Amino acid sequence: MNHPNNIFLIGPMGAGKSTIGRQVAALLGLDFDDTDHEIQRRTGVDIPTIFDYEGEEGFRKRESAVIEDLTQQAGLVLATGGGSILDPDNRRNLSSRGFVVYLYCSPEQQYERTLRDRSRPLLQTEDPLGTLQALMAERDPLYRETADIVVTSEKRSASAVANEIVRKLRAE
Repeated sequence: MNHPNNIFLIGPMGAGKSTIGRQVAALLGLDFDDTDHEIQRRTGVDIPTIFDYEGEEGFRKRESAVIEDLTQQAGLVLATGGGSILDPDNRRNLSSRGFVVYLYCSPEQQYERTLRDRSRPLLQTEDPLGTLQALMAERDPLYRETADIVVTSEKRSASAVANEIVRKLRAE
């Protein structure tokens, strides 16, 4: 297995990366972190505020810096932002420094899970479902290219998904 001490969760918003990541970390006795939470900790403001002041480009630069730092640690389960895989350096850092799990979730399921969440700047549009579908069309190939394994979180409990990930890691 590629760097078994680090497990990086990638996938779209609403796939459950943070919730499932915490459970995987607990099951394996590893530390857990989340790139969005680390960005907020470092800046002292929430993600929508960063988007308001710096735009998506500014946010992505911050995200890349956090991924560069956190992926160099050992013994970490890391939940990444849905768009983090857009940057080739992020994809390289994730795949070379840990075992990458793509949490697949359909745009329709993402929409159900994020419907009332106002902290997602990319969904503040007239057609959030259409946005999720477009994002998935663009990003799914990158998620699959970067991942060591793909696990669906579609209509499943976080604990069922976390247990499946741990089983697959131990089988590697």
